Amino acid sequence: MLSPLAQNLVASVLIHEIHQTLANSLPLDGLVWAESPARQAAVLVSLTAEHRPHVLLGRRASHLALHPGEIAFPGGKREPEDATPWVTAKREAFEEVGIVEEQVHPLGELQPLYTRFGFEVHPCVAKIPQGLQFVMDPGEFDSLFLAPLDAFADHDIFRLEQMSDGEHTRMVPHYQLGDDNIWGVTAAVLAQLVNVAYDARLDLKRNWKETP
Repeated sequence: MLSPLAQNLVASVLIHEIHQTLANSLPLDGLVWAESPARQAAVLVSLTAEHRPHVLLGRRASHLALHPGEIAFPGGKREPEDATPWVTAKREAFEEVGIVEEQVHPLGELQPLYTRFGFEVHPCVAKIPQGLQFVMDPGEFDSLFLAPLDAFADHDIFRLEQMSDGEHTRMVPHYQLGDDNIWGVTAAVLAQLVNVAYDARLDLKRNWKETP
């Protein structure tokens, strides 16, 4: 159940096609990978082609060394032969959840986000057909689910927590979606996306364009 504030935010944009709002607002430059001192990665932010879009998320496999059990988008590290972040994101989405390239309709790109682990993450936002049958790689995810994008415009389930590694202190976004705590880069991408799509005005209180 959305809070009254979130309902008002959603209602204000229902007369517009959310996918078109994103396509009009986000750059779609298809820029080639640029050399960076950071390790580079890309994720595919997949939105279903319906009036109330859902976003594809997965619970990372519990046996993984990095971020086991956390909620994430399909995606992964840049390979030397990858020309652009879109090439990386689409390849990883095919390998991890079975989305083929022809089913990916690019809408735009969010600014890259820099993580405390030294990654430069490029979110590639795309529309995918409604009702796709995903083919999950159990080596990457334990499960997949589709969540309504507008749920992430709800201020009642969004919070910031202060995190310190002993040297730096940073504000980390969290969403409490049912039993799932969605946090870190995934939460930051979702917050930035609903700020564009629904004018949600969620304040991340951090410049994700800089290494924390």
